[in-house]
Amino acid sequence: MKQTPALSRALAVLPSVSDLRSMGRAPRRDLLCGLTVAVVALPLALGFGVTSGLGAASGLVTAIVAGALAALFGGSARQVSGPTGAMTVVLVPIVHRYGADGVLTVGLIAGALLLVLAFARAGAAMAYVPAPVIAGFTLGIACVIALQQMPSALGVPVPHGEQVAAVALRAAEEFGRSPRWPALALSLGAAAVMLAGARWKPGLPFSLVAVAAATLAAEGLGLHVTRIGSLPSSLPAPSLAFFDPARVPSLLAPAAAVAALAALESLLSASVADGMRPGERHDPGKELFGQGVANLAAPLFGGVPATGAIARTAVNVRTGAVSRLAALAHAVILAGIVAAAAPLVARIPLAALAGVLLATAVRMVETDAVRAMARATRGDALVLTLTACATLGLDLVRAVLLGLAVSVLLALRAAVRGSRLTPAAADEAPGCANVTYRFDGPLLFAAAHRFRAGLAELHGVTAVDLRMSGLTAVDATGALALKDAVGDLRDRGIEVRITGVERGHRHVLESVGVLPAGVQPSSNRGAIPSVTGVPAP
Repeated sequence: MKQTPALSRALAVLPSVSDLRSMGRAPRRDLLCGLTVAVVALPLALGFGVTSGLGAASGLVTAIVAGALAALFGGSARQVSGPTGAMTVVLVPIVHRYGADGVLTVGLIAGALLLVLAFARAGAAMAYVPAPVIAGFTLGIACVIALQQMPSALGVPVPHGEQVAAVALRAAEEFGRSPRWPALALSLGAAAVMLAGARWKPGLPFSLVAVAAATLAAEGLGLHVTRIGSLPSSLPAPSLAFFDPARVPSLLAPAAAVAALAALESLLSASVADGMRPGERHDPGKELFGQGVANLAAPLFGGVPATGAIARTAVNVRTGAVSRLAALAHAVILAGIVAAAAPLVARIPLAALAGVLLATAVRMVETDAVRAMARATRGDALVLTLTACATLGLDLVRAVLLGLAVSVLLALRAAVRGSRLTPAAADEAPGCANVTYRFDGPLLFAAAHRFRAGLAELHGVTAVDLRMSGLTAVDATGALALKDAVGDLRDRGIEVRITGVERGHRHVLESVGVLPAGVQPSSNRGAIPSVTGVPAP
């Protein structure tokens, strides 16, 4: 049966037989990797669930359900998905504004939007996000995650509010009025164990060691600290009881923000996994499809929106994962841990999880890369700083859009400076009636006025030959500027010949009337006299 384009596009994002067969290549090794990742993921899933506002159980459900489905349907063989710090940054204001049911509905809508992005092949757009935007985005997220942990780290109730900096300040003020030293000690101790352990043996799961040590200390010393509380020993039954169709219009905007973040972070994490294993390449369309399926399912079990998790993915790759079986095993093992040890997990102090997340925030920032970009050019430093500050003061999606907008403006400025209208020969004598000029670079709207001004300076000539073989790009504004400049010269009685236009640029020039449609411009053969000293734009 002949496949239609729509059917081909749909089949392209579904798991292939080879994807599934690859899970049998090294099952023992993948299962061991899955166990390691599960140990690392447990405290992170608990912590991000608490930070999101829906509770530790919600974080675990997300790691299990979304982690399994994204592993099966995703486009990266080694990607590990679940709740992340970046996503909690977006979810906190949604929880405050719409409640838990609103967050679950947002996750459901975001999952559908991710499927649309997958079928639209939007994953390729990730390649156009500049590195300073990603670095600034990551730096801003790290700062927000650290500020979010302040109430739990200080052992005080979470103050009301959406701005994390203001909430952290009020938490510090409350601690100043009534210090909770045991919580602070547990938090700092857990963070210190993680950071020191990462320097000593990066491959070992020191997050679990830190949480276990803090829990034992709290139990042994009888410390009065807030704990996670009761957890279900199994997944709840799927339900759509939270879904209210009447709320969908008001939740479209936050759902679009969640979907955009899930796409960005997941594709970034998959790219990191590719870089750690040369020769491996993820499929962006399949990855978005997998994340869409995962985010459609997680809310049905009470889970928060999920993304690809860079830290857990990196652990998976470093420990030698061969196929997607490792990420799938991590989700199954997490479910087993919860079923077997839910009462023990419930005794973990929230301050210990806060310490783990504080250390995670510190480790998120690649200081060498940030310094290198800040020193590279002023433009890169500006984009990085603006994106980081916008992430902290606004939200993640607007921060990325701002970083992209500034990057585009800086790229346009560089393109304008790269455009040149110069004499074709260095030995042209003044007073020649015929001159030849060569244009190099893009003729876009940002450079159009400089191009026209340069041609307007020509005086005392009877003919101008414009060689456009160096034209790299042209838009309608640039073509109209060329048309106006040619018209001005001809009004002054100067003959203008346009030569060397490549076929790819002819359509734009023909559409505005610079070149006659269907007629090849004259060639550049033959020596044409030119004049030196004419100002270039």
